[in-house]
Amino acid sequence: MSHRITVGLTARVILFGKTGRKEVVARIDTGATKSSIDSKLATELEIAGEFKRVLVKSASGSLHRGVVVADISIGGEIRAAEFTLADRTHLKYRVLIGQNILKKGFLVDPSKP
Repeated sequence: MSHRITVGLTARVILFGKTGRKEVVARIDTGATKSSIDSKLATELEIAGEFKRVLVKSASGSLHRGVVVADISIGGEIRAAEFTLADRTHLKYRVLIGQNILKKGFLVDPSKP
């Protein structure tokens, strides 16, 4: 990819699953190594079952999470990406975009709405 897509601290994304697609606002987190999706959203979209488990370290401690692969569209570009499954129902954003996606041709501009 010769050009880079610029995103702000949040971005409108489209997630694709077996039951269709869903547009949500995702949180951009350059400090997160892996992207994360709310487990209920993954179930709702029937995103394929977890294929592995990984150890995730956060401010609240370390735990093992399942990992799924889903297609995601950001700025018109569609990519397959890994997401850890998490209970994000208590959080404002059901999807978190981390470094594993951002490294694929995205620039983060915190001043961008």
